[in-house]
Amino acid sequence: MAGQAETRSGTYRDRNSTADRALDILALFGDDRLVIGGQEVADQLGVARSTAYRYLQSLASSGFIEEQRPSGYRLGPRVFELARLARKGIGLSEIARPIMRELVGEVGETVLLTRRTGTAVVCLERESTDSPVRLSYERGHVLPVNAGASALVLLAWASENEVRAVIEASGLPRLTGATVTDADALLARLAEIRSLGYAVSRGELDPDVVGIAAPIRDEERAVTAAVSVAALSHRIPDERIPEVAATVGDAARRISERLAMVAS
Repeated sequence: MAGQAETRSGTYRDRNSTADRALDILALFGDDRLVIGGQEVADQLGVARSTAYRYLQSLASSGFIEEQRPSGYRLGPRVFELARLARKGIGLSEIARPIMRELVGEVGETVLLTRRTGTAVVCLERESTDSPVRLSYERGHVLPVNAGASALVLLAWASENEVRAVIEASGLPRLTGATVTDADALLARLAEIRSLGYAVSRGELDPDVVGIAAPIRDEERAVTAAVSVAALSHRIPDERIPEVAATVGDAARRISERLAMVAS
């Protein structure tokens, strides 16, 4: 932000409202300018020093800046509160998409962002390569919670009572010959996923497709979403699973950390 202010020969003559000047003063702050003085503001805005101090006092009375004696003014608590609200307004998709794109670049495969809604899983975002894989998961699609790595990792950290309630409400539909349709087998599978920290599926939702998913956690460490890689099975053989799983897990961790930062 520092260095962006215009000099007295610039457009300040056309921007004379108090609001404009207040924004211009706030824009003077930056990593290399944490404190500003009255004369500095006057020079940057091309106004008299008394006028600059009047603007500064107005901002200080509103909490946007505060006096730091003897050197000048620093950003005040109102700015930090607005920054907190701005972070809070950032959604999961906005946080996840840049990391998902990085994951696509790292593994060279399609990446999904999913979330559980009751007895189903919804695809929130999908980032594909230049050669996308044909998948049941597209943005906005709603699918059963018992098929595929994305779905299973979202269910794995739920309590057994909650899992059984989901099974009772929705059943365990068979989508391919590999789909888990037995309740006890599903519970055992979920326990294995919790132990590993990630889920792997082959052909359970889409034939010939492998999925590798990791949980995204909120600020209270509850599983709130999942990020996953989906690829044709021959592109990720068994010996490559640990490597890809570690990469997916790192992406999930980074998304979780940013979610927690936004919520703080």
